[in-house]
Amino acid sequence: MAWSIADVARMSGVTSRTLRHYDEIGLLPPAWVAGNGHRHYEEDDLLRLQQILVLRELGVGLAEITEILDHQADRVEALRTHHRRLLAERDRLTTLAHTVARTIAELQDGREVREMPKINRPENLFEGFDFSEHDEEARERWPEQWEQSRAAVKGLSTDGVARFQRETTAQMIRMAEFMVAGAPVDDPVVQTEVEVHFQSVCRFWKPCAAAYKGLGQTYVDDPRFKANFEEISEGLAEYQRDAMAVYADTRLS
Repeated sequence: MAWSIADVARMSGVTSRTLRHYDEIGLLPPAWVAGNGHRHYEEDDLLRLQQILVLRELGVGLAEITEILDHQADRVEALRTHHRRLLAERDRLTTLAHTVARTIAELQDGREVREMPKINRPENLFEGFDFSEHDEEARERWPEQWEQSRAAVKGLSTDGVARFQRETTAQMIRMAEFMVAGAPVDDPVVQTEVEVHFQSVCRFWKPCAAAYKGLGQTYVDDPRFKANFEEISEGLAEYQRDAMAVYADTRLS
C-alpha cells in the first residue's frame, strides 16, 4: 500500500513542505513519484519517518539522522536504542517537572506569610535542564546567528552561565505570573518584561522584528521548547510568543 504526500502529512503532522525538504536532502525519498510529480510513500518510508521524528525529538540534527539511518544494520535494535533514549528523556522531564513544582511551592510559601519569596537551595532551580539539545538544530537553521551565539557563550564564565540560567528561569516564572493574573500581552508591565527577554537574547545575537517574532513562534512550534514553558504553566509558550510579537511590532519595526 502507498500513501500520497498529503496522506503522510495528515497522519504524521509533518508538513508537505518538510517532507519535500527531507526528499531533497536525501533523508526521506519517496518510494516512487507519479507522472504528475506527486510523491508516494510505502510502509518502510513511514517507519523511517517515525525514526526521523523520534531522533528529532531527542535533539539530533538532520545530518546526523541521515548518517544513523543509512548505516543502521537492524531496525528493531535501532528502535530499542531510540526507546532507551526516550525513556532517559522522560526521566529528565520528570525531574524538570519536579524542579518547577518545588520552585512554585517555595515561592508560594513566601507569599502566604507576606514575605519576599525565598529559594532554599538555588541550585535546585536548574535540576533537569538541558540547554545543549537545541545546539545542532540552531546551527543548521541560523548558522550566522549560531556563530555569534557560540562566541558569546565562550566568553561567559561558569558563574556567568549559572547567572544567565537563573535569570532565564526567573523571567519565565514572572511571565507565567502575568498570564495567570490575566494581564494582556500589550500591558506595559508585560512589555517591560519582554524587554528584559529581548535584551537577554541580544547578549547572544541581535534579532530584527521578524526574527524575534520567529523565535517566539519557535517556542510554540518546537515541542522541546514548548515543553519547557508548559512545565511552568500551561499556555505560557503562546503567551510569551504573543507578547514578543507585540514587542516586535511596537519596538523593533
